[in-house]
Amino acid sequence: MKVLCTTLGSPSHGRAQLPTLRSLKAAGHDVLVATAPELSHVFEPDGLRVLDCLPALWGENTRHIFSEALAAAGLTSGSLPQQAARGGDGPPGTAFEARHEKIVAAMALALAGPLALLLREAVRPVVRDFWPDLILRDGFDMSSVLISEETGIPQVATPSGASNVMDPGLLHGGLNALRDTLGLPRKDDPLSVVPYGRIDHVPPAFSFARHLPPSLSYRQALQVDHQAVLPPWIAGLPTDRPLVLAAIGTALPIRHAVPESDTPSPLALVTGPDPVETLGAIVEGVAQLDGCTAVVATGGLPVDRSGLPGHVHLTDRVPQPLLLESVDAFVTHGGFNSIRESLRTATPLAVLPHFGDQIHNAKRVEELGIGREITDRTADGVAATCRAVLGDPSIAARTRAARLGMLALPEVGAVVGDLADLVARGTPVGAAGGPAA
Repeated sequence: MKVLCTTLGSPSHGRAQLPTLRSLKAAGHDVLVATAPELSHVFEPDGLRVLDCLPALWGENTRHIFSEALAAAGLTSGSLPQQAARGGDGPPGTAFEARHEKIVAAMALALAGPLALLLREAVRPVVRDFWPDLILRDGFDMSSVLISEETGIPQVATPSGASNVMDPGLLHGGLNALRDTLGLPRKDDPLSVVPYGRIDHVPPAFSFARHLPPSLSYRQALQVDHQAVLPPWIAGLPTDRPLVLAAIGTALPIRHAVPESDTPSPLALVTGPDPVETLGAIVEGVAQLDGCTAVVATGGLPVDRSGLPGHVHLTDRVPQPLLLESVDAFVTHGGFNSIRESLRTATPLAVLPHFGDQIHNAKRVEELGIGREITDRTADGVAATCRAVLGDPSIAARTRAARLGMLALPEVGAVVGDLADLVARGTPVGAAGGPAA
């Protein structure tokens, strides 16, 4: 079986795909990854074939697409009002969440419009030359939806926060307009974006997908980086008190590195709170937890290290999935990879979201009872939420239930047979001759 995988966005998108791609490669299938040059490093250590043929999602070639879509939604560059970013006196996050909803609508305009055409120009030649039996697509990639309809090659969405929060109804009009342009039949059902299903690593009872049907679900791998080890200084931390991990993921440091300009990167437009301010609040917040030990992964962002108490340990990076196996609470930005890793290790969450699916994920964490959202974005708010999470036995019980749900899923290697069956069947899920989800 020949499999083409498309990857966009940040390295976290690729890491979410790696367990599936490794399983396919180990089973002898021919796997080709089409991605942007800055993401190749995610796949190359596994010996996967990589084509650096896609435009950077947040690069020069896409800047005007997102800028025009954001302007159409009434959004301009600049950060959120400080009250919305830091808490303030009004309802927590009201302006923050209203802006986020506009951003989601603007993203849909871009994803199912000019960006889909731009990506199609890059992906179509790869499909023509490689002619895969199956396309595994990034959640941002709507071009593969169209290419699948043009060629009859099945496409399956891979795990991503974008897929979880983007309402297919927002994409439907734009995709039908593109179908008209390309001479393809219009679709009546917005869920035509996932006609062959999708892959996830979350139990159905703990799903984070707001609008999508049930998925092909497999157990989240404990480790994605098989070479990862904890540094000796972490192994020597005291174990007679709770251990708190705080980390801000990969997208926030990328956003901080975006240079300011008259036409800023779309990533600068869609974020509100300053990542450096957020990191500072986290460090100051865990410094108040004098009954705990805290490890803070800074992602390389600048932080004031002066005057920190001895129980706070700063590091640029840490093997997060490994450390989560021994953590009592996890302060996180709420990216979907981090959420899944915490579910796999039964780790209670304190979520401080910034943009994208993180906003939804924070709410969903509270709905599921596996943690709390940090709505007061000050150091005091971080500390108070951590204490609440550590002191609530119901949260610990729910995270254990989530881990049991994870363990009840088939291991990720089972995806190989399921995808091979899908290709052999050749009909969309629920279509005539194909089984319903």
